[in-house]
Amino acid sequence: MIKAFLPGFILLSLSAQAQRADSLYMEAAILKLKHAREYTIKVAQMMPVDKYGFRPSQEEMSFDQQLLHIAQAMQYLCKTYLNGSANMIQVPDSNLNKEATIKILNTVYDYAIATLENFDPGRLSDTISFFIKPMNKLQILNLMNDHQTHHRAQLVVYLRINGIKPPDYVGW
Repeated sequence: MIKAFLPGFILLSLSAQAQRADSLYMEAAILKLKHAREYTIKVAQMMPVDKYGFRPSQEEMSFDQQLLHIAQAMQYLCKTYLNGSANMIQVPDSNLNKEATIKILNTVYDYAIATLENFDPGRLSDTISFFIKPMNKLQILNLMNDHQTHHRAQLVVYLRINGIKPPDYVGW
């Protein structure tokens, strides 16, 4: 009799472990996004308003364009692939207004955090059609994090080029 129930018990146990791992991942992803927001806003605040149009070369995005690109990508990934609600904010390509740029960033981070808080961890393995190749939603979450980290690192270099010491890192 016990042998008959053993495979079902093992499957239930493995399923519960997978669900817990997915929930732990989402908790970590939300915390990581909150810390990314804190650090990104600090970086944005450190650049003087008259340097928001700074770009180290013509081929590079300006400081404000980098920040707005982070917001655009985060909003797009949340809305398109992570089941976020329709976001009401139109993120411009360039702004050159420090206060407005920081407000947009805060709004989009609020939206992204809310999207993750409402995301069903059981859907992390759902496959979606991404423009490069099929991906799962876990990969989209990782892409969102990597993308903002990549562009924020460029912003840290922009600060250094302008003689500004970046804020201490916030990541944990």
